[in-house]
Parts: sequence; structure tokens; C-alpha cells
Amino acid sequence: MEPRRRDQRADRLSPTTTGEETGRAIVIEPWLKASPRGDTSRAAADVRTPEARLAEAVGLAHAIDLNVVEAGLVTLNEIRPATYIGKGKVDEIAGLVKSLEASVVVMDCPVSPVQQRNLEKAWNTKVIDRTGLILEIFGRRARTKEGSLQVELAHLSYQKTRLVRAWTHLERQRGGFGFLGGPGETQIEADRRMLDERISRIEQELEKVKRTRTLHRESRKRVPYPIVALVGYTNAGKSTLFNRMTQATVLSADMLFATLDPTLRAVDLPHGNRVILSDTVGFISDLPTMLVAAFRATLEEVIEADVILHVRDMSHEDAAAQSLDVAKVLEELGIAPNDPRMIEVWNKVDRLDAEGRDRLINLAERQPPDRQPIVVSAVTGEGIDHLTDAIEARLGEGRQTLSLSLDPADGAGLSWLYRHSEVLSKDMGEDGRLAVTVRADPKNAEMVRRRYAVTAA
Repeated sequence: MEPRRRDQRADRLSPTTTGEETGRAIVIEPWLKASPRGDTSRAAADVRTPEARLAEAVGLAHAIDLNVVEAGLVTLNEIRPATYIGKGKVDEIAGLVKSLEASVVVMDCPVSPVQQRNLEKAWNTKVIDRTGLILEIFGRRARTKEGSLQVELAHLSYQKTRLVRAWTHLERQRGGFGFLGGPGETQIEADRRMLDERISRIEQELEKVKRTRTLHRESRKRVPYPIVALVGYTNAGKSTLFNRMTQATVLSADMLFATLDPTLRAVDLPHGNRVILSDTVGFISDLPTMLVAAFRATLEEVIEADVILHVRDMSHEDAAAQSLDVAKVLEELGIAPNDPRMIEVWNKVDRLDAEGRDRLINLAERQPPDRQPIVVSAVTGEGIDHLTDAIEARLGEGRQTLSLSLDPADGAGLSWLYRHSEVLSKDMGEDGRLAVTVRADPKNAEMVRRRYAVTAA
């Protein structure tokens, strides 16, 4: 197994553990070389370097307080059906597990139930793959009832695929009805039935959560507060930016998946606009499909958002690859990469030296005006003013500005305007009437026209 190369960014991906050590771990990054016959493989399709993928896997292990005692690459010519990696590497890692007293081996790849069972027998220790590791992290990070239900649903869906006689107790049978009894159902069938029943109950509870969220969204639509959703790769700085813009205290740590449950806060923009800022769960490469499905109710906040801020860590060497991973998940949610609501936020400019900062700013300025990214530092606050201006400009697109004349005594009418439109200004005119300028979407603008005398548009 090739040793892991020392990376100056390793500390950022592998933060100091936040709790007691949960076990001694060996992290393995299997790397499938491109086939000379031109077959499509993970290595050929992946834009990341194997070292970068290994560093991320180590960061994921640290996120659940595993003590990574060894990490390295295993280069493969082909995937072995029984053990994923070759017999020689299996024996080599078995020696490492014994000498380092490792309690878990992390395989940063999808491992089938049969491969997992064979590797656990060969190494005499627990083996988890990338999906299992991410599910473990999500299980620890969930704080709300909704988050816990979503994680449990994903975990049970994952466990259901693992019931393939991996343990001998699953071969036992229970007796049937009657005096003599029949063969009954096997333990594996009973376990699968119990999983199905629990999954069905969780799905029903999540359906109630979905209906509740829909009601909340409908109530927010009655108040003209646009939704601005933060999306991005995990550890891109979304929660830090959220705290900077809202003065909130959402957990923001330099680790993968520091926050999981969505948070919404009202924010007053410089020109008087009030928006609801939503912080969502971070994405990651090879995000398990079951997690995307389980968190769909939460991610509907992104689908319904008026503005989507794609936060990117531009100090990371794999920023381009991370952007592609986020775009892939958003496409699964029905959001195209060229969605007009999208604003790219190039974060962590404070981590760059002067030359790198200038290069990044020049690159941003060369982008098309309608797709120009905003360069910021959520830590120092640099560029936040430009970001809020961009949000206001994007919200203003497609909205109509109307000038109205109201009776100063019409308090109910002014209150109606505040509920159904964005009041930009109000002044007492020379004629003794109240001049009010509002901005509203086409639907509400038509309601304003029918209700009030419009002096100009």
C-alpha cells in the first residue's frame, strides 16, 4: 500500500477531534487505473487526484473522531468480485491491522455486502465503505427530529442491502403455526420485514414533515420575503457565511459536515429588502443516492428559493471538481447549472496569497456580467457588501417597480402594501398625499394596480 503523502491542507481536512477517540482506523483509497482498451472507469472519469480523494476520506474519518493510524493508496488493474482489491493487498493490510491494532478499516469506495463480509473475515475487524462512513457522520450531526428521521431512513435503506446472510444467525428459522409447525420464516426474512415496517413508518412521519414544510412555505409566500438558499460542497464555508450575514451562531467548524440540519434566518439587506437566508446540508462527491432521497424534503427549500448562492472554497486544490459534484446533486433536484437564480460565491479568498488573490479576482471579472461570481471571505467579511448588492440586483430582476399615491389616513392600505409587496420608499407629497414606491412580482403587481392609483411605472 502506497503511503499517504503529506499535504499542507491535511489539517484543514482532518481537524482536531471534538470528542473521545472512537477507534483506531486504517483508511484505504482504492484507485482503479484507466483500462488500455478505453473502458470508462472511475479513474478516467474522475477529475480529482487519488491523493486528494485520500485526504478527503481521512477528513471524513476524523469527522467521527476516528484515530487514523495509517492511510494509503491501493492501485488496482481491476476490481475483484470477492474482495474488491487483490489477495496480496488483502494479506498486506491484514498485517497492518494486526500490528497497528486497528479496530476499523475504511474503504473509500462502494463495497458490496459480500466483499464487506470477506474483508472482515480476512482482517478480523470491522470494515465500512464510503456510504457507511457518510451515514455515520450524518447520524452524529443530526439534531432535530426531522434530521434524525431522514438519517435513519437512509441508514435503514442501506442496511437492507446488507442482509445477505452475512451472519450465521440469519440462517435460523422460526417455527410456523400448528402443533408440528412448518419451516416458518428465516431470520433474514424476519429482519427484512422489520426493516420494511420501520421504513414505512419513517416515510409516513417524513410525509407529515413535508406537509408541514409546505404549509410554512405557503405562509412565507403570503409575506413578501424572498428565500435565499446557500448550497455548496461540505466545508466550503456556508455556515460561516450564514453567520456573517445573519449575526447568528450556527455551528461552523473547519471539518466536513459540521452542520446538517437546515437553519433559516431573516436578513435585512442594505436597501431595505428583507430576505430569508437558508443554510443547507453540504454536498460531497459520491453522495449516497439514499441520502439525496431522504433529504429531499429539506432540500426543497433550495428548489423553491428565489436566489441560490453556490458557495465554493476557492483555496482548495479541487475547487473545480467540487463544483461539478454540487452541480450533479442540484441536477438531481431539477436545478440546472445555468439556472438564472444561481450566484456563485467564491469564498475563502483570505487563504490565498497576494498573487493568488489577484489572479482569482481577474478571473471573476472576466466572466459574463450575468454569471459573474462574487469573491468574498466569510471570515474577514471581505466582499460581503458586493454579495448583498448582487442578491438585491438578482431579486429585482423580473419584478416591477410602481409609484403610488395614497391617502395618509389609509393605514390599512399601507399595511396591505407591506404584506404583498416590497415598499422601497414613502414620502409626503406637496399635494398632501403619500407618495409610495413599491416593487413586486408580476402577480402582486397586478393586484397593486387594481387596488391603487398608479402614478408611474
